[in-house]
Amino acid sequence: MSRLDEIHKLLLQCTPEERQQVFKILRSEFHIHPFEKTLNTRAEVILEAISKAPDLTIRGVRGIIAEASFIVDVIGPLLESGWRDATPKGDLPYDCLIEDNKGGVRVQVKMQRLKDHRPMMVSEGYRRLSNDKFVVETQRTRGGKDATGGNTRPYKFGEFDILAVSLHPSTNDWREFRYTVASWLLPDPDASANILKFQPVSQIPNADWTSKFLDAVAWYRSGTQKCIAA
Repeated sequence: MSRLDEIHKLLLQCTPEERQQVFKILRSEFHIHPFEKTLNTRAEVILEAISKAPDLTIRGVRGIIAEASFIVDVIGPLLESGWRDATPKGDLPYDCLIEDNKGGVRVQVKMQRLKDHRPMMVSEGYRRLSNDKFVVETQRTRGGKDATGGNTRPYKFGEFDILAVSLHPSTNDWREFRYTVASWLLPDPDASANILKFQPVSQIPNADWTSKFLDAVAWYRSGTQKCIAA
């Protein structure tokens, strides 16, 4: 039996309180994440600060977690199978750019919309539509004006290729996403070059939304022109 196996056996014989004490001893020596060193504080302090943050900040944190989950759980395995992460630095209209031998795919990751701390349904945003679909808000976090005075917050068609929607608010699973082709999204009726702010997301995979990223890539590369069902 190795020393590590022996330690593991002893830990299994310890009470939860004793294991907690062992954890505290190890925690004083090891960082949980390099970001602790960046901020020069402990992960426990960072998490405590986030837990006390207002809803708007928590909403931003959820969005960051959704993006990180997509990169780790979806993109990570693809990188092991020959895909490449080609995301450039800078303020971009997409979150990641990945490439294979057929070309690049730009992905924008968004969170399923919450309203009053519960998943928002389509009929709450558009009274004329059915109540059987979730909602994703597709616009930039911060607004602004361009050189002509136009609103820069909406996304424009052509700025990304695939929309990935985290369904954590309804599934409690950060690995659960719905994907569609960006050009299939509903246009803003007042500015057809812009993507509509609220988009309906199917609760189950269908002809417009898939739970498999590579299926969405195939849809995008097929060149099919259509619009998701409202």
